[in-house]
Amino acid sequence: MRAILDVILFLLNIATWIIIVQAVMSWLVAFKVLSIQNPTVRSIWGGLERITEPVYAPIRRILPPLGGLDLTPMAVLLLIFFLQRLIVRYGYTIAPF
Repeated sequence: MRAILDVILFLLNIATWIIIVQAVMSWLVAFKVLSIQNPTVRSIWGGLERITEPVYAPIRRILPPLGGLDLTPMAVLLLIFFLQRLIVRYGYTIAPF
């Protein structure tokens, strides 16, 4: 049981880093440090969008639009942190082995 919980925690950590990288990259694109015209940047950006958009879409339906400010990544990160704490606090104490 603990091995499964460890895998879930590992995947949640990877998701956290993907969201952080996408947020930083979006800032760099917005401030014209990176250009989407660059094929490498475009492929990385497209890959990150394909990974995160299925997670963001349901939350974007719930959160109200705030102009140019997108709080969806922060909401997803808060949800991930909550799940991690829940697993660590209650998952490991329940597992007998």
